[in-house]
Amino acid sequence: MTRITRRGLALGTGATLLAAPAVRAQGAVFRIGLILPMTGPFASTGRQVEAGIRTYLRQHGDSFGGRRVEILLRDDTGTAPDVTRRHAQELAVRERVRALAGFGLTPLALAAAPIATEAKLPMVVMAAATSVIVQRSPFILRTSFTLPQATAPMAEWAARNGIRNVATLVTDFAPGLDAERVFKDRFTRAGGRVTLELRTPLRNPDYAPFLQRVRDAAPEALFIFVPSGEGAALTKQFAERGLPAAGVRLIGTGDVLDDDILNDMGDAVIGAVTSHHYSAAHDSAENRAYVEAFRGVAPNLRPNFMSVGGRDGMHLVAEMLARTGGSDDGERLVAAAKGLSWTSPRGPMTIDANSRDVVQDIYIRRAERRDGQIWNIEFDKVAQVRDEG
Repeated sequence: MTRITRRGLALGTGATLLAAPAVRAQGAVFRIGLILPMTGPFASTGRQVEAGIRTYLRQHGDSFGGRRVEILLRDDTGTAPDVTRRHAQELAVRERVRALAGFGLTPLALAAAPIATEAKLPMVVMAAATSVIVQRSPFILRTSFTLPQATAPMAEWAARNGIRNVATLVTDFAPGLDAERVFKDRFTRAGGRVTLELRTPLRNPDYAPFLQRVRDAAPEALFIFVPSGEGAALTKQFAERGLPAAGVRLIGTGDVLDDDILNDMGDAVIGAVTSHHYSAAHDSAENRAYVEAFRGVAPNLRPNFMSVGGRDGMHLVAEMLARTGGSDDGERLVAAAKGLSWTSPRGPMTIDANSRDVVQDIYIRRAERRDGQIWNIEFDKVAQVRDEG
């Protein structure tokens, strides 16, 4: 079985990446350094990504291209880029990993990018969603999504469906700013108006005063982006402030209605429309098999979009190893990933040969109660969307 450890060691101040290992013989263990927030405010992201990886290994085994995969897990707590950087350096130098993976938030992925470049290690971003990430290292590949990619279809759907006056509320960090910019651009180009733009702090936000401003402005709809896990607090206050009763519709990206916590949000979210690349209710044979296997790995969780980013990130590494015959050469591995396509539980996806970013279907979903549970039910899609950033 693949060994996953959480041991974290700090490097001495004199450590450099010049100690990165030479190419190993075929058949040796291929180590992946997995850096995720396993504690702190974004721990749900780490749990979901790790469970997605475990699910893939459960379904497909742990040997690819003649190499047995070993995963070394490190907790960066989700809020400290210096911790992420230290873990990445220690994994590259002391643990001799041949790939880095994970990365829950954009600042953490950016902190590790120079290390991936210097050590020539493929770096698979499984969660973070700001457009610029892949540009920070030629070794970065992404299997999650980007906020512009998910946002543009939502803006166009709103305009097509008679919504003309929208307020926006986003978390004030890079992905939120991406979402705000792309929504406004696409929505106004289609004839709509953004009459109020609000940004909330990343840490310990109180949404109540922002939502009161939205109610006072009386838009037809409120477009929202918040990081995965924050949607419950936001939608609760959305209802408490009386916005549904005032006729304000809730629209946004799928981060808001995270499958992992959707059942806990209650009736306040019924009817909310979001755009995203994955729903646990996605109707395909691949997704049904994935959801069943995921339950065997994490019986107390419902798989969400972070989990499928981990699952597909593991698939990408497996394919790189298979196509290179188990190479340790980072440049060969990245080259093997460019242009790869496969059918994921989310649907068809590709790693763009030029950008190394993900190309995938984006679905328009409505929150509905079925058989006593709330699900994001897909009713429309935009096929094979590229990053809009």
